[in-house]
Amino acid sequence: MSILNILEERGFIEGKTHEQELNDYLEQGQATCYIGFDPTASSLHVGSLVPIMSLAHMQRAGHRPIALVGGGTGLVGDPSGKTEMRKLLTKEMIEENVAGIKKQLSRFIDFQGNKALLLNNADWLSEIRYIPFLRDIGRHFSINRMIKAESYKIRLDSEEGLSFIEFNYMLLQAYDFLELYDRHGCRLQMGGSDQWGNIVAGVELVRKTRQQTVFGITFPLITTSSGSKMGKTAKGAVWLDPGRTSPYEYYQFWINTDDKDVSRFTALFTFLPMEEIAEIDSLEGVDLNSAKTVLAFEATMLAHGQEEALKAFYAASSMFGSRSIQKAILPSSSIPRNTGVSDDGSVPCTVLDAKILQQGIPAFKLYHQIGLSGSGGDARRLIQQGGAYLNDNRIESYDYLISDADFKDGEIVLRAGKKRYHKLKLDNRDFKK
Repeated sequence: MSILNILEERGFIEGKTHEQELNDYLEQGQATCYIGFDPTASSLHVGSLVPIMSLAHMQRAGHRPIALVGGGTGLVGDPSGKTEMRKLLTKEMIEENVAGIKKQLSRFIDFQGNKALLLNNADWLSEIRYIPFLRDIGRHFSINRMIKAESYKIRLDSEEGLSFIEFNYMLLQAYDFLELYDRHGCRLQMGGSDQWGNIVAGVELVRKTRQQTVFGITFPLITTSSGSKMGKTAKGAVWLDPGRTSPYEYYQFWINTDDKDVSRFTALFTFLPMEEIAEIDSLEGVDLNSAKTVLAFEATMLAHGQEEALKAFYAASSMFGSRSIQKAILPSSSIPRNTGVSDDGSVPCTVLDAKILQQGIPAFKLYHQIGLSGSGGDARRLIQQGGAYLNDNRIESYDYLISDADFKDGEIVLRAGKKRYHKLKLDNRDFKK
């Protein structure tokens, strides 16, 4: 099966240019493709997984991916999908963010032996001379066409408008494509659907300056079955950096996938065979929950490695009970099956001095302190609405004093809602039964 068919079958492709010529190019042998990653933070998040996984699929099909970190364009800011101007970052902030992104991409893509390239467009964009750039590159762009691009139209219609610095972004991204074509023979750019105008601009620039045909592919915006943006939770973004979102929390994010999304997300965010994934649609009840467990395990293993995925799996088993996953459900997965072994080491945990708890701590304060609520007010509302539990017993009053008397064998489990847990432990040396 061709790589285009693989990507289409798994739900990656929304639009593409020169379809037949693109297919011919990919069938000729090793092709070079690229995707740009915006270094606005030191970590990528779940919303970045579609482009990351697409590059990984390209590599698995024998092609050479380029992950282009926007160290140069990041100093300008992409207006796509934004109703207001992005906060401009300093060069030092960009460099720090680039380092974090490189580390995360290496989890999914093998950069050894020139199998893939990880580049920074600051290497050429920071050297641009303004007047030659306008004469050689700017003359190929029509303002009439540029302002019709969706990314620009949204900003032009907004109250803030579009700044001149952002207006240059399309030229810089198109120039990236030209540079990668010249330096590495790259003839395919991929990106989100909001990048269509920028990608087409690059395709046109290469055609006008090099008289060569290059190609573009866009991905759909991935939303949940409820219509919300993929990767957004009540706590905010789900990050790939384990320091921001722990592997256990990352695992739990995937466990909480809506029933209607399990098959689609397994196709997008794992490498499990499609013939196995197709069987998910016929599952229900316990078996469908088992499929969610496999999705969570496989996604966590890709982002954080097998050891962390196993720790999260066993920790979840200790909190929610171990689940026997039938061999017939996604059999290619390496997830442990038919095991009762559990380990709660990855469950969020806070160790407290018993002396602090002798007088007791109001429940709403403790929930806020350990991160089960965003503020004391949020904790009060959670408790008043019946969503807070201590050792599976509902906390009836927000000022209930949690003390050492609530601990059994040196620990208690606090819960917010149905699925967010946090353990409190006492130092065994100080604990008094």
